[in-house]
Amino acid sequence: MYDKKLHLVVDMNGCPNRCRHCWLGHMPNRIMEEDADSFIMNCFYPYFEKIAYYSWLREPDYCDAYKERWERDKAISKNCEPERFELASFYRIVRDPTYIPFLRSVGVKRIQLTFFGLEETQGRYVGRKGAYEEIMKATGLLIEGGIIPRWQCFINEENKDEIVQLYEMAQNLRKEKCPELEFFVHEGTCEGENRKLYPIRICKKNIPEELIPVYLNYEEILSEKECVEILMNDDSHPEFPIGDEITLNISNTYDVYYNFTHMTGEWIIGNLKTDDTGELVNRIISGDTYALNKTKECTWPELVKSFGDKDSDRVFSLDDYKTYLFNTYLENSCMKK
Repeated sequence: MYDKKLHLVVDMNGCPNRCRHCWLGHMPNRIMEEDADSFIMNCFYPYFEKIAYYSWLREPDYCDAYKERWERDKAISKNCEPERFELASFYRIVRDPTYIPFLRSVGVKRIQLTFFGLEETQGRYVGRKGAYEEIMKATGLLIEGGIIPRWQCFINEENKDEIVQLYEMAQNLRKEKCPELEFFVHEGTCEGENRKLYPIRICKKNIPEELIPVYLNYEEILSEKECVEILMNDDSHPEFPIGDEITLNISNTYDVYYNFTHMTGEWIIGNLKTDDTGELVNRIISGDTYALNKTKECTWPELVKSFGDKDSDRVFSLDDYKTYLFNTYLENSCMKK
């Protein structure tokens, strides 16, 4: 039995949105079987001392029986409990008057709400008409309910002026209703659906000056050409360490992935319905998977030469850029198989 803490994050009920930034990638919505949680826990129970079970992977509390579901998640976890984070369903906030009291009852003090722009842009990026009106209404309901909203804005070349307008709106809300309201901006990773937005990824020189004070880790972001220069002098292989705590994302068809990056075929570890569980656990612990074995076949200078753009001013954190490069390499490797 492994003395590691295991987090099982399961897509049991799906998601109402199809966000264009989703780092996991778009997946079909499917409500899993009623006994799926027991089946999944029983697969891992003999192998791990501590297991925390989460019944949502995309939209938190996206089932009508979310209160009972939270108690069930805690009850079936082993020697530890799942945590509540600064995440909630704004879809449910505006539809269920008992939801905010529930969030408060489980100790939630802040909730993060994600913006992509104003009305038309927000609806297009979330994948639902009316998403902008809903998220603004959710902001007001959270304030009334004693929970601090935390506005997260994904910025790119298309929406940068609208993000400035949202910042001005947030400042007004602070003055008029909620001094504690939080606001921050970032470019997001470049994986999952967000990889498709690479052509309009924000360039460093185009970040509006008024947003720099609220830009997440602004001092640490780099242009792509700066990332290229750094990695050209790094002869190491890509690494995705498996530590003392392991988080697994499990799809609604029982496919198992690390939470390192998006859930694509190159990253699959196995399937709980079709694979021998003992062998699957061995692969999880040892990293004996297609993607992790591929890390041994390439170095950063090789990846940069093949897939980097030394003239690009698009911004990344260095770690996010590394993941972008390696995923590009994996995609090209699979195409050549």
